[in-house]
Amino acid sequence: MSHNDLHLRPITSAEHSAFLETALDVSFLQRPEWARVKGGWRGESLGFFDQDDLVGTALVLHRAAPVIKKTLAYVPDGPVINFQEYPAEKVIRPLAAYLRNRGAFQLKMGPGREVRTWAAAAVRKNLGKEGFTQLADLELKSSSEQALALNDALLDLGFTKEDVGLDFGAGQPEYVARVALQDENGTQLDVDQVMASYSATTRNETRKALKSTLEIEVGDTADMARFHALYNTTADRQEFTGRPLSYFENMHRVLNEAVPGSCTLYIASNEGVDLAASIVIRSSNLAWYLYGASSNEQRKLFAPKAIMNRMVEDSIAAGCRYLDQGGVSATLDKEHHLSGLTKFKTNTGCDIVQTNGEWDLALNKPLAWAFEKYMNWRKK
Repeated sequence: MSHNDLHLRPITSAEHSAFLETALDVSFLQRPEWARVKGGWRGESLGFFDQDDLVGTALVLHRAAPVIKKTLAYVPDGPVINFQEYPAEKVIRPLAAYLRNRGAFQLKMGPGREVRTWAAAAVRKNLGKEGFTQLADLELKSSSEQALALNDALLDLGFTKEDVGLDFGAGQPEYVARVALQDENGTQLDVDQVMASYSATTRNETRKALKSTLEIEVGDTADMARFHALYNTTADRQEFTGRPLSYFENMHRVLNEAVPGSCTLYIASNEGVDLAASIVIRSSNLAWYLYGASSNEQRKLFAPKAIMNRMVEDSIAAGCRYLDQGGVSATLDKEHHLSGLTKFKTNTGCDIVQTNGEWDLALNKPLAWAFEKYMNWRKK
Protein backbone atom coordinates (compact mmCIF):
# COMPACT_ATOMS: atom_id res chain seq x y z
CA MET A 1 0.00 0.00 0.00
CA SER A 2 1.33 3.43 -0.91
CA HIS A 3 1.96 5.83 1.98
CA ASN A 4 2.28 8.88 -0.27
CA ASP A 5 -0.34 11.60 -0.26
CA LEU A 6 -2.15 12.07 -3.54
CA HIS A 7 -2.49 15.37 -5.29
CA LEU A 8 -5.16 16.21 -7.83
CA ARG A 9 -5.18 18.33 -10.95
CA PRO A 10 -7.15 18.62 -14.20
CA ILE A 11 -5.91 16.44 -17.06
CA THR A 12 -6.66 16.49 -20.76
CA SER A 13 -9.14 14.10 -22.35
CA ALA A 14 -6.20 12.48 -24.15
CA GLU A 15 -4.36 11.88 -20.85
CA HIS A 16 -7.57 10.59 -19.31
CA SER A 17 -8.27 8.16 -22.15
CA ALA A 18 -4.66 6.92 -22.22
CA PHE A 19 -4.82 6.06 -18.52
CA LEU A 20 -8.11 4.20 -18.92
CA GLU A 21 -6.58 2.07 -21.67
CA THR A 22 -4.31 0.58 -18.97
CA ALA A 23 -7.12 -0.13 -16.48
CA LEU A 24 -9.70 -2.90 -16.05
CA ASP A 25 -13.31 -2.68 -14.84
CA VAL A 26 -13.75 0.85 -16.21
CA SER A 27 -17.37 1.96 -16.49
CA PHE A 28 -18.34 3.82 -19.64
CA LEU A 29 -19.74 6.46 -17.26
CA GLN A 30 -16.14 7.29 -16.33
CA ARG A 31 -14.85 7.79 -19.87
CA PRO A 32 -14.25 11.46 -20.81
CA GLU A 33 -16.39 11.18 -23.95
CA TRP A 34 -19.47 10.36 -21.83
CA ALA A 35 -19.63 14.02 -20.83
CA ARG A 36 -20.42 14.83 -24.48
CA VAL A 37 -23.34 12.40 -24.40
CA LYS A 38 -24.77 13.42 -21.02
CA GLY A 39 -26.83 16.51 -21.84
CA GLY A 40 -27.17 19.28 -19.25
CA TRP A 41 -23.89 18.44 -17.51
CA ARG A 42 -20.37 19.86 -17.90
CA GLY A 43 -17.59 17.30 -17.79
CA GLU A 44 -14.18 17.67 -16.15
CA SER A 45 -11.31 15.16 -16.28
CA LEU A 46 -9.27 14.97 -13.08
CA GLY A 47 -6.12 12.98 -12.36
CA PHE A 48 -4.84 11.59 -9.06
CA PHE A 49 -1.04 11.74 -8.84
CA ASP A 50 1.31 9.82 -6.54
CA GLN A 51 4.29 12.16 -6.82
CA ASP A 52 4.63 12.39 -10.63
CA ASP A 53 2.74 9.19 -11.47
CA LEU A 54 -0.87 9.29 -12.66
CA VAL A 55 -2.51 6.54 -10.57
CA GLY A 56 -6.22 7.31 -10.91
CA THR A 57 -8.80 9.39 -12.75
CA ALA A 58 -12.27 10.78 -12.26
CA LEU A 59 -14.79 12.09 -14.74
CA VAL A 60 -16.70 14.70 -12.78
CA LEU A 61 -20.03 15.85 -14.18
CA HIS A 62 -21.06 19.31 -13.01
CA ARG A 63 -24.65 20.53 -12.97
CA ALA A 64 -25.46 24.12 -12.09
CA ALA A 65 -28.00 24.51 -9.30
CA PRO A 66 -30.99 26.84 -9.83
CA VAL A 67 -30.33 30.53 -8.99
CA ILE A 68 -26.99 30.10 -7.19
CA LYS A 69 -23.77 29.97 -9.20
CA LYS A 70 -22.65 26.70 -7.64
CA THR A 71 -22.61 23.14 -8.97
CA LEU A 72 -23.52 19.63 -7.97
CA ALA A 73 -20.43 17.52 -8.72
CA TYR A 74 -21.21 13.92 -9.72
CA VAL A 75 -18.76 11.03 -10.11
CA PRO A 76 -20.80 8.09 -11.48
CA ASP A 77 -19.23 4.61 -11.19
CA GLY A 78 -15.95 6.09 -10.04
CA PRO A 79 -13.34 7.28 -9.48
CA VAL A 80 -11.07 4.85 -11.32
CA ILE A 81 -8.38 4.10 -8.74
CA ASN A 82 -7.15 1.16 -6.67
CA PHE A 83 -8.75 1.70 -3.25
CA GLN A 84 -6.65 -1.16 -1.84
CA GLU A 85 -3.47 0.72 -2.64
CA TYR A 86 -4.87 4.19 -1.92
CA PRO A 87 -7.28 4.37 1.05
CA ALA A 88 -10.52 6.24 0.52
CA GLU A 89 -9.38 9.11 2.76
CA LYS A 90 -6.36 9.80 0.53
CA VAL A 91 -8.60 9.80 -2.55
CA ILE A 92 -11.62 11.71 -1.25
CA ARG A 93 -9.96 14.51 0.73
CA PRO A 94 -8.08 16.06 -2.23
CA LEU A 95 -11.09 15.51 -4.49
CA ALA A 96 -13.47 17.21 -2.05
CA ALA A 97 -11.05 20.08 -1.46
CA TYR A 98 -10.55 20.66 -5.17
CA LEU A 99 -14.30 20.67 -5.90
CA ARG A 100 -15.15 22.88 -2.93
CA ASN A 101 -12.56 25.45 -3.99
CA ARG A 102 -14.08 25.55 -7.47
CA GLY A 103 -17.65 26.19 -6.42
CA ALA A 104 -19.21 22.76 -5.92
CA PHE A 105 -21.67 22.64 -3.01
CA GLN A 106 -22.07 18.85 -2.99
CA LEU A 107 -20.20 15.76 -4.18
CA LYS A 108 -22.31 12.82 -5.32
CA MET A 109 -20.34 9.63 -5.88
CA GLY A 110 -21.11 6.03 -6.73
CA PRO A 111 -17.92 3.92 -6.53
CA GLY A 112 -19.58 1.06 -8.43
CA ARG A 113 -17.78 -1.81 -6.68
CA GLU A 114 -19.54 -5.16 -6.30
CA VAL A 115 -20.57 -5.61 -2.66
CA ARG A 116 -22.78 -8.73 -2.75
CA THR A 117 -23.97 -11.10 -5.47
CA TRP A 118 -26.94 -13.50 -5.57
CA ALA A 119 -27.12 -16.26 -8.19
CA ALA A 120 -29.74 -16.00 -10.93
CA ALA A 121 -31.19 -19.45 -10.20
CA ALA A 122 -31.60 -18.75 -6.47
CA VAL A 123 -33.39 -15.46 -7.12
CA ARG A 124 -35.67 -17.07 -9.73
CA LYS A 125 -36.51 -19.97 -7.43
CA ASN A 126 -37.41 -17.84 -4.42
CA LEU A 127 -39.08 -14.85 -6.08
CA GLY A 128 -42.51 -14.65 -4.44
CA LYS A 129 -41.89 -17.65 -2.18
CA GLU A 130 -43.12 -17.45 1.40
CA GLY A 131 -40.38 -16.44 3.84
CA PHE A 132 -38.37 -14.54 1.23
CA THR A 133 -39.16 -10.84 1.04
CA GLN A 134 -35.82 -9.30 0.02
CA LEU A 135 -32.55 -10.39 -1.55
CA ALA A 136 -30.91 -10.26 1.88
CA ASP A 137 -33.00 -13.33 2.81
CA LEU A 138 -31.15 -15.44 0.23
CA GLU A 139 -27.83 -17.25 0.47
CA LEU A 140 -25.05 -15.21 -1.13
CA LYS A 141 -23.12 -16.31 -4.19
CA SER A 142 -20.26 -13.98 -3.21
CA SER A 143 -19.42 -10.88 -1.20
CA SER A 144 -16.52 -8.42 -1.07
CA GLU A 145 -14.97 -7.31 2.21
CA GLN A 146 -13.08 -4.61 0.32
CA ALA A 147 -16.28 -3.08 -1.09
CA LEU A 148 -17.93 -3.21 2.34
CA ALA A 149 -14.85 -1.54 3.87
CA LEU A 150 -15.14 1.21 1.27
CA ASN A 151 -18.71 1.88 2.40
CA ASP A 152 -17.51 2.13 6.00
CA ALA A 153 -14.75 4.53 4.94
CA LEU A 154 -17.24 6.78 3.14
CA LEU A 155 -19.36 6.94 6.29
CA ASP A 156 -16.29 7.89 8.33
CA LEU A 157 -15.53 10.67 5.82
CA GLY A 158 -18.95 12.25 6.35
CA PHE A 159 -20.85 10.87 3.35
CA THR A 160 -24.50 9.94 3.64
CA LYS A 161 -25.88 7.08 1.60
CA GLU A 162 -28.93 7.59 -0.57
CA ASP A 163 -31.80 5.37 0.50
CA VAL A 164 -34.30 4.91 -2.31
CA GLY A 165 -36.08 1.98 -0.67
CA LEU A 166 -37.18 -0.73 -3.09
CA ASP A 167 -37.51 1.60 -6.09
CA PHE A 168 -34.99 3.40 -8.30
CA GLY A 169 -33.44 6.76 -7.49
CA ALA A 170 -32.43 9.51 -9.88
CA GLY A 171 -28.86 8.23 -10.34
CA GLN A 172 -27.34 4.82 -10.97
CA PRO A 173 -29.18 1.87 -9.34
CA GLU A 174 -27.62 0.13 -6.33
CA TYR A 175 -28.86 -3.31 -7.45
CA VAL A 176 -28.11 -4.41 -11.01
CA ALA A 177 -28.59 -7.54 -13.11
CA ARG A 178 -25.48 -9.02 -14.74
CA VAL A 179 -24.88 -12.08 -16.91
CA ALA A 180 -21.53 -13.57 -15.91
CA LEU A 181 -19.26 -14.18 -18.93
CA GLN A 182 -16.33 -15.49 -16.88
CA ASP A 183 -16.18 -18.10 -14.12
CA GLU A 184 -14.98 -17.42 -10.58
CA ASN A 185 -11.37 -17.96 -11.69
CA GLY A 186 -11.63 -15.39 -14.47
CA THR A 187 -11.79 -17.97 -17.27
CA GLN A 188 -13.94 -16.89 -20.21
CA LEU A 189 -17.14 -18.92 -20.60
CA ASP A 190 -18.55 -20.02 -23.93
CA VAL A 191 -22.07 -19.28 -25.15
CA ASP A 192 -23.43 -22.68 -24.10
CA GLN A 193 -22.08 -22.22 -20.58
CA VAL A 194 -23.71 -18.81 -20.37
CA MET A 195 -26.99 -20.17 -21.73
CA ALA A 196 -26.97 -22.82 -18.99
CA SER A 197 -27.72 -20.02 -16.51
CA TYR A 198 -30.96 -19.12 -18.36
CA SER A 199 -34.34 -20.44 -17.32
CA ALA A 200 -35.50 -23.47 -19.33
CA THR A 201 -38.13 -21.36 -21.11
CA THR A 202 -35.64 -18.64 -22.11
CA ARG A 203 -33.15 -21.27 -23.28
CA ASN A 204 -35.80 -22.92 -25.48
CA GLU A 205 -36.95 -19.58 -26.91
CA THR A 206 -33.35 -18.64 -27.70
CA ARG A 207 -32.80 -21.91 -29.56
CA LYS A 208 -36.00 -21.38 -31.56
CA ALA A 209 -34.84 -17.88 -32.48
CA LEU A 210 -31.45 -19.18 -33.64
CA LYS A 211 -33.12 -21.80 -35.86
CA SER A 212 -35.47 -19.25 -37.45
CA THR A 213 -35.04 -17.07 -40.54
CA LEU A 214 -34.05 -14.06 -38.42
CA GLU A 215 -31.06 -12.02 -39.55
CA ILE A 216 -28.91 -10.07 -37.10
CA GLU A 217 -26.88 -7.11 -38.36
CA VAL A 218 -24.69 -4.46 -36.78
CA GLY A 219 -25.96 -1.01 -37.74
CA ASP A 220 -24.19 2.32 -38.05
CA THR A 221 -25.24 5.76 -36.83
CA ALA A 222 -27.62 6.21 -39.78
CA ASP A 223 -29.44 3.02 -38.71
CA MET A 224 -30.37 4.57 -35.37
CA ALA A 225 -33.57 5.75 -37.08
CA ARG A 226 -34.53 2.06 -37.45
CA PHE A 227 -33.81 1.49 -33.77
CA HIS A 228 -35.80 4.58 -32.82
CA ALA A 229 -38.89 3.44 -34.70
CA LEU A 230 -38.90 0.22 -32.67
CA TYR A 231 -38.06 2.17 -29.52
CA ASN A 232 -41.13 4.38 -29.99
CA THR A 233 -43.27 1.26 -30.42
CA THR A 234 -41.85 -0.11 -27.18
CA ALA A 235 -42.42 3.21 -25.40
CA ASP A 236 -46.08 3.20 -26.45
CA ARG A 237 -46.51 -0.43 -25.38
CA GLN A 238 -44.82 0.03 -21.99
CA GLU A 239 -46.11 3.59 -21.45
CA PHE A 240 -42.88 5.48 -20.91
CA THR A 241 -41.52 8.68 -22.45
CA GLY A 242 -38.56 7.93 -24.68
CA ARG A 243 -35.50 9.91 -25.65
CA PRO A 244 -35.26 11.68 -29.04
CA LEU A 245 -33.48 10.12 -32.00
CA SER A 246 -30.75 12.77 -31.79
CA TYR A 247 -29.67 11.45 -28.37
CA PHE A 248 -28.99 7.97 -29.73
CA GLU A 249 -27.29 9.24 -32.88
CA ASN A 250 -25.01 11.46 -30.81
CA MET A 251 -24.21 8.67 -28.35
CA HIS A 252 -23.31 6.22 -31.13
CA ARG A 253 -21.18 8.77 -32.97
CA VAL A 254 -19.35 10.20 -29.93
CA LEU A 255 -18.53 6.88 -28.26
CA ASN A 256 -17.31 5.22 -31.45
CA GLU A 257 -15.21 8.21 -32.46
CA ALA A 258 -13.43 7.95 -29.10
CA VAL A 259 -13.16 4.14 -28.97
CA PRO A 260 -14.13 2.42 -32.25
CA GLY A 261 -16.62 -0.38 -31.68
CA SER A 262 -17.46 0.64 -28.11
CA CYS A 263 -21.13 1.35 -28.93
CA THR A 264 -22.83 -1.36 -30.99
CA LEU A 265 -26.29 -1.27 -32.51
CA TYR A 266 -27.81 -4.70 -33.21
CA ILE A 267 -30.90 -5.06 -35.42
CA ALA A 268 -32.88 -8.29 -35.90
CA SER A 269 -35.08 -8.52 -38.98
CA ASN A 270 -37.08 -11.14 -40.84
CA GLU A 271 -37.67 -10.88 -44.58
CA GLY A 272 -36.77 -7.19 -44.51
CA VAL A 273 -38.97 -6.29 -41.52
CA ASP A 274 -37.22 -4.95 -38.41
CA LEU A 275 -38.41 -6.83 -35.32
CA ALA A 276 -35.97 -5.90 -32.55
CA ALA A 277 -32.94 -3.73 -31.88
CA SER A 278 -30.53 -3.26 -28.99
CA ILE A 279 -27.64 -0.98 -28.03
CA VAL A 280 -24.60 -2.41 -26.21
CA ILE A 281 -21.73 -0.36 -24.81
CA ARG A 282 -18.37 -1.94 -24.01
CA SER A 283 -15.63 -0.38 -21.89
CA SER A 284 -12.37 -2.15 -20.99
CA ASN A 285 -13.47 -5.67 -19.93
CA LEU A 286 -17.15 -4.83 -19.25
CA ALA A 287 -20.33 -4.64 -21.34
CA TRP A 288 -23.76 -3.06 -20.84
CA TYR A 289 -27.02 -3.88 -22.60
CA LEU A 290 -28.17 -0.29 -22.41
CA TYR A 291 -31.32 -0.07 -24.56
CA GLY A 292 -33.63 -2.59 -26.18
CA ALA A 293 -36.67 -2.22 -28.43
CA SER A 294 -39.01 -4.56 -30.24
CA SER A 295 -41.94 -4.66 -32.65
CA ASN A 296 -45.42 -5.91 -31.85
CA GLU A 297 -45.19 -8.17 -34.92
CA GLN A 298 -43.92 -11.76 -35.33
CA ARG A 299 -43.21 -12.09 -31.61
CA LYS A 300 -43.05 -15.88 -31.78
CA LEU A 301 -39.74 -15.57 -33.62
CA PHE A 302 -38.25 -14.26 -30.34
CA ALA A 303 -36.09 -11.67 -32.09
CA PRO A 304 -34.83 -10.08 -28.80
CA LYS A 305 -33.51 -13.51 -27.74
CA ALA A 306 -31.54 -13.82 -30.98
CA ILE A 307 -29.98 -10.41 -30.36
CA MET A 308 -29.17 -11.38 -26.77
CA ASN A 309 -27.31 -14.43 -28.05
CA ARG A 310 -25.31 -12.31 -30.48
CA MET A 311 -24.39 -9.67 -27.87
CA VAL A 312 -23.27 -12.43 -25.48
CA GLU A 313 -21.13 -13.98 -28.25
CA ASP A 314 -19.53 -10.65 -29.11
CA SER A 315 -18.96 -9.68 -25.47
CA ILE A 316 -17.28 -13.02 -24.79
CA ALA A 317 -15.08 -12.51 -27.86
CA ALA A 318 -14.14 -9.06 -26.53
CA GLY A 319 -13.03 -10.61 -23.21
CA CYS A 320 -15.79 -9.04 -21.13
CA ARG A 321 -16.31 -10.15 -17.54
CA TYR A 322 -20.06 -9.58 -17.56
CA LEU A 323 -22.97 -8.17 -19.57
CA ASP A 324 -24.87 -5.70 -17.41
CA GLN A 325 -28.63 -5.47 -18.04
CA GLY A 326 -29.43 -2.56 -15.75
CA GLY A 327 -31.18 -1.96 -12.46
CA VAL A 328 -33.52 -4.15 -10.43
CA SER A 329 -35.20 -3.87 -7.03
CA ALA A 330 -33.98 -5.61 -3.86
CA THR A 331 -37.47 -7.01 -3.28
CA LEU A 332 -38.57 -10.62 -3.74
CA ASP A 333 -42.22 -9.65 -3.24
CA LYS A 334 -44.07 -10.79 -6.35
CA GLU A 335 -46.65 -8.04 -5.85
CA HIS A 336 -44.07 -5.26 -6.10
CA HIS A 337 -44.28 -3.37 -9.40
CA LEU A 338 -40.60 -4.08 -10.20
CA SER A 339 -40.70 -7.82 -9.51
CA GLY A 340 -41.46 -8.61 -13.16
CA LEU A 341 -38.18 -6.95 -14.13
CA THR A 342 -36.27 -9.18 -11.72
CA LYS A 343 -38.01 -12.27 -13.07
CA PHE A 344 -37.29 -11.33 -16.68
CA LYS A 345 -33.63 -10.55 -16.08
CA THR A 346 -32.88 -13.61 -13.95
CA ASN A 347 -34.58 -15.73 -16.62
CA THR A 348 -31.89 -14.47 -19.00
CA GLY A 349 -29.15 -15.65 -16.63
CA CYS A 350 -28.53 -12.44 -14.70
CA ASP A 351 -27.09 -12.67 -11.23
CA ILE A 352 -28.23 -9.80 -9.02
CA VAL A 353 -25.37 -7.61 -7.80
CA GLN A 354 -25.50 -5.05 -5.01
CA THR A 355 -23.04 -2.24 -5.69
CA ASN A 356 -21.89 0.45 -3.24
CA GLY A 357 -24.83 2.62 -4.23
CA GLU A 358 -24.60 6.40 -4.40
CA TRP A 359 -23.28 8.63 -1.63
CA ASP A 360 -23.45 12.38 -0.93
CA LEU A 361 -20.92 14.64 0.75
CA ALA A 362 -21.93 18.21 1.61
CA LEU A 363 -19.15 20.60 0.57
CA ASN A 364 -21.25 23.64 1.53
CA LYS A 365 -23.74 22.47 4.16
CA PRO A 366 -26.31 25.30 3.92
CA LEU A 367 -26.47 25.03 0.13
CA ALA A 368 -26.51 21.23 0.20
CA TRP A 369 -29.40 21.35 2.69
CA ALA A 370 -31.31 23.84 0.52
CA PHE A 371 -30.72 21.73 -2.59
CA GLU A 372 -32.03 18.61 -0.85
CA LYS A 373 -35.18 20.47 0.17
CA TYR A 374 -35.61 21.71 -3.39
CA MET A 375 -35.24 18.21 -4.85
CA ASN A 376 -37.72 16.78 -2.34
CA TRP A 377 -40.17 19.51 -3.32
CA ARG A 378 -39.75 18.64 -7.00
CA LYS A 379 -40.58 15.00 -6.32
CA LYS A 380 -43.99 15.90 -4.85
